[in-house]
Amino acid sequence: MFSKENTYGQLRPKFRYLLFFALIFAIEADAQQIFSSNNYPLTDFIQPLDIKPPALAGSFGELRSNHFHSGVDFRTNQRTGFPVYATADGYISRLRVQNSGFGLALYINHPNGYTSVYGHLARFNPKIAQEVKKIQYQKKSYEIDEFPNADFIPVRKGDVIAYSGNTGSSGGPHLHFELRDTKTEATINPQLLGIQIPDNIPPVISSMYVYRLNSKPFNEFTPKQYFQVIGSNGNYSLNKVTTINLSGEVGFGIVATDRHSGQSGLNGVYSIELKLDGKIVYTSALERFSFANSKAINSHVDYPALLNLKRSIQKSFVDPGNPLQIYSNLVNNGRITFDDGKLHDVNYIITDASGNKSTIAFKVQADSKAVINTPSAPSGVTFAYNKLNELVNDEVKIVLPKGTLYNDLNFIYKRLPKPQGNAYSAMHQIHNNLTPLHVGFEISIKADSTLLAKHQSKALIVNANRSSQGGSFENGYVKANPRNFGSFFIAIDTIAPNIVPVNIANGKNMAGLSKMSFRISDNLSGIKSFNGYIDGKWILMEFDTKTASLWHNFDERTTPGNHKFELVVTDMKDNVKRYSIDFSR
Repeated sequence: MFSKENTYGQLRPKFRYLLFFALIFAIEADAQQIFSSNNYPLTDFIQPLDIKPPALAGSFGELRSNHFHSGVDFRTNQRTGFPVYATADGYISRLRVQNSGFGLALYINHPNGYTSVYGHLARFNPKIAQEVKKIQYQKKSYEIDEFPNADFIPVRKGDVIAYSGNTGSSGGPHLHFELRDTKTEATINPQLLGIQIPDNIPPVISSMYVYRLNSKPFNEFTPKQYFQVIGSNGNYSLNKVTTINLSGEVGFGIVATDRHSGQSGLNGVYSIELKLDGKIVYTSALERFSFANSKAINSHVDYPALLNLKRSIQKSFVDPGNPLQIYSNLVNNGRITFDDGKLHDVNYIITDASGNKSTIAFKVQADSKAVINTPSAPSGVTFAYNKLNELVNDEVKIVLPKGTLYNDLNFIYKRLPKPQGNAYSAMHQIHNNLTPLHVGFEISIKADSTLLAKHQSKALIVNANRSSQGGSFENGYVKANPRNFGSFFIAIDTIAPNIVPVNIANGKNMAGLSKMSFRISDNLSGIKSFNGYIDGKWILMEFDTKTASLWHNFDERTTPGNHKFELVVTDMKDNVKRYSIDFSR
């Protein structure tokens, strides 16, 4: 393989030794080291791209929909095709091709106990691409997830392993890059392992909130007060407010973003620290996290505000069922009681991964008259966050496994009328979508008499927007595992997927074209599989979920002459669409 020289490898041993300690000193001088007790290597890894200066389109731990961003997104100047380099010696430990997600991705295990991950690639280097294609033909599947042994494809630091792209669920050309703990698979902030990003810009604080918790679980009824923030360049204050009068138990929340130097967009901050009278009562630091807990971002933020206001407010108090390990220095989980009649100092310190800080300070007067009561919630059933919870009646069964809820919940259920058209049960309102769930829940809905036996295998559960939640028929019920609360009913999917040829037709000569292209879609349950055949032999069809594009790149398997082609697309309810033509090359 082509190899790019490692910058550190060119240095004399004595100078490398001095540089190592200089880097340690520089990193330890930054604020992030306060929040890390781990001794990370600082010189083992090089940059995965040779684009200078490196700039990020997304930072580690950035707030995303239903997850923290698990790596850093390197900008590639709105282009694809930049060489991607192995950041250290190791071996390809995982080959992954997905319709969505990371698209084309490579994982490299390194001797130092870390794994580097490279996602949204346009293509692999020729050797890796050859092995991937061989596996795809062996398994007769475009999507693969293989875990080769250490001897399969060894790599050296600086080897070109792939080229940057825009595959999978990418929103534009970039390289998604991660560093993980090989044993635990926890993902770690790459900037703590020596991946340097130019940054001398402190975070931006946009607004601050006070939550009147009143010794109750946090939910959409919790009163909150908005405070406008003014300032710049690391120094912020509340607009026209110096002292806030508060009473009883409260929590605070903050809206903050970060920019790096150069071509940086709005990214996430590294740490949030809250002090009361000089004592730390809350710290969150996005040093590392496990993928199993990433959805708890919906507990970390004010989830109702995210849905209703489209605003990411990071709560500075921790829900009892929140499993994230990003918190430290907690006093009463960040819930503060103001009942002593005294004046208190409150300080926020917001830090990015390069140690740039922004602060905001204000005073709180404990005032017994400054009460805002929590509105009464509708009557419901109490579901405890730390137990398995069930609700069962003649038409529906709902099971929430232990660990589903972040707070105790006043659970509301309603039976609603049967929807018009393609509905085979009543509508069942399962609480509301403003309560986040850590894992999906199980729902079983009883089908009514209009669901014919021949359609039972086609039955599934949909929400009020008629979006499929999946499901299967069993003993008169359709069972599924939605990820969020909402309203649900039974529908059926008897319609086969749709195939639209883009550049091919019956009898067409394809000699001047490098590929045949299609668009495929499904009306409800979603695409389960697609398989193409030329002259009865399986061929590799590649798929891009974003554009619903399906194609086959012609290779040596398709010789000049006449050929028969068949495409078979199947949805999740086993409805099948076939497209057959003759063509020549």
